[in-house]
Parts: sequence; structure tokens; C-alpha cells
Amino acid sequence: MRKILGVRCFLDLVFRHLTARAELWRPSRAKGGRGLKLVWQTLVVWEIWKKVGIKTYMAPGSSKEKKSDDGQATKENFINLCNPHLEKMKEDILYHFALGTGTHDFPTLFGDVKFVCVGGSPSRMKAFIAYIAEELGLGSPGCDYPNICAGTDRYAMYKVGPVLSVSHGMGIPSISIMLHELIKLLYHAKCSDITIIRIGTSGGIGLEPGSVVITRQSVDATFKPQLEQVVLGKTVIRSTNLDEQLAQELMQCSKEIGQFNTVIGNTMCTLDFYEGQGRLDGAICLYDEEEKLQYLKNAYESGVRNIEMESSVFAAMCNLSGVKAAVVCVTLLNRLEGDQISSPHDVLVEYQQRPQKLVGYFIKKSLGKA
Repeated sequence: MRKILGVRCFLDLVFRHLTARAELWRPSRAKGGRGLKLVWQTLVVWEIWKKVGIKTYMAPGSSKEKKSDDGQATKENFINLCNPHLEKMKEDILYHFALGTGTHDFPTLFGDVKFVCVGGSPSRMKAFIAYIAEELGLGSPGCDYPNICAGTDRYAMYKVGPVLSVSHGMGIPSISIMLHELIKLLYHAKCSDITIIRIGTSGGIGLEPGSVVITRQSVDATFKPQLEQVVLGKTVIRSTNLDEQLAQELMQCSKEIGQFNTVIGNTMCTLDFYEGQGRLDGAICLYDEEEKLQYLKNAYESGVRNIEMESSVFAAMCNLSGVKAAVVCVTLLNRLEGDQISSPHDVLVEYQQRPQKLVGYFIKKSLGKA
């Protein structure tokens, strides 16, 4: 039975199809053009509707009601898969995870997952799963947590109770590959009501090192809340907004912890660590310090409070998949004061634990264990 495409995905298809065919089908502005335009748009929508074969019933990929123990109806939110071609596949191999629907029972392995935390470093994500296991009373010091993706060296994955911890490497391409396979994994496992949070490090703008930034919007290097991606030779623009309510809930958790400075602000996502972030210490630099500082000040004035390299595609893909998502990163330095990270190792280790503490407290509170 073919599964329903998410509404977001369908509207995205309609918009791109209308744009591509505008010059071929556009009616004239002469008398009667308005009616022709309506016919034109209706025909295009109908053509897409038939092409993707959308069914008008509720299925995983949207939401449905279920009865709770007290007889009350509650809604479950499932993953949206924006890809009708997957329905034709007998087996889905998640190559970079060394997992597959033909070799692994996804519902049994992952069906109880409610929280997914992702971060760049495999060792950091292993440390997080050990931390959250203790916090939830599901582990003890010295416990070993096996890497579910041990069959590959691309990514690492760990699980304890309802929490999944996954590494994503550095940069948009690496996290994009991971997210494609992670979202499919959650879909095949029939997970519902998922929250995905990226925890990581970043460079701050106008903040003391060690401050934690909860992302309001991920913006590109021109401060626009969008991701530009080239698909089949055409530029596709996708929204990079994040869940506002989730950001506020995380902010409240930080206030309750009261251990470190936390702000909500925009996060600039760049394509590299050096020139893309206005650093002066890379192998190539064709601008001066004054230009660099002016750029960073412009970023600050636009609402940017930190810089990293993954949040835009993270936000865009979670949006399209109907998943509640957040980005929580600690700042390792204030970029208005320098480019190199020079804090002692033990200080940096403590900084990196701050997003873990905040997200760990949020998970405990969500599960009624705080």
C-alpha cells in the first residue's frame, strides 16, 4: 500500500513544477486570462497528483489518533518521507550505517525511540549516551555501550532506552548523508513523536566563551534563513526555521539548571571553517582584518550569535520530514576577539559538556524524571 507524502513535500513539488512549466503553459494577460490561469494551475496540480499517486487516507508519515489508557484520544506524529520511490524497493539498505530493512528488525531495535541527539564527534556522542543513561537511571559508571554502526567507520550510533545518539561528522555534506539514513531508519522503525536535537560546538559572536546558543533560525552566509541546494541542475531553496516552542522549552530548562549563560539567537551555517567564517588564519585569506570585523558585526546586527557548519541542512531536512528539531551549541570563543581556539583542554571539555547537560535535563523533564 503506497504511503502518503507529507503536505509540505507535495506543495514543494507543486511549486517547483509550476515554476519549471511557467513559460510553456502561462496564459496570456488578455481578457479571460484569469480564468485560464486557474485552469492552468488546476491541470498542473492534477498532473502531479496522478504522477506521485497520493492516497487520501491516513498513514505513517503524518499523524493519527490512538486511544490512551484512560480512553482519551491522542495524536501520534509520524515521520514524513518525501520520496514515493521508496515504496518500490523490496529492501532499503542504509549503507553508511551498515544497516538494512532486510537484515535488521527496525521496529524491534528502534521502535521505542523518542529523542535523537546528533553531534559531530563519535567520541562525544558515546560520552553523551553514557551521560544520559546515568541521568535516566538506565546505566552505571563504567558501562559499555556498543556502537550499533560497528560495521562501518562513517558514523557511530548508540542507544539507551528512548534515546538514540548519532555522530554526523563535519559540514553540510556529511550531516546530510547521515540525516537521509537516520530519517529513513526512524520511519522504518515506525517511530512517532520524535524530537531531534543537534548538540555541538561553535564560534560565538559577541558572547563570552562557554555561552550556549539555542538556535532560532539557521541562516546562510548572507544572513538569510534558507538552504540553497542544487538538485538535477536546478537551485532549490528550503526553509531553515526551527521549532520555536522547543527552543523556548530548552531555554526554560537552562534557567532551571542555572549553571551557564544561554541565549536564543540565529546561527550562521557556513560551507567551511576558514574563509567562509571570515578567519584570518587559514591557508588562503584575501581580505583584511577590518573587512572581517565589519562582516562579523553585520552578522551580529542581523541576529546571529554563533557560527557552525551543519544547522541549515539539519533544519531544512527536519522541516520536510515533519520532525520537531532544535540546535544547541556551546561557543568556544568570541570571534570578535580572535580566530584561534586557545582555551586549555580541560576548559574546552567542560564547555562541550554544557549542551549535553541542557539537553539531558530537557529529556529527563520530558520523561517526568527531572
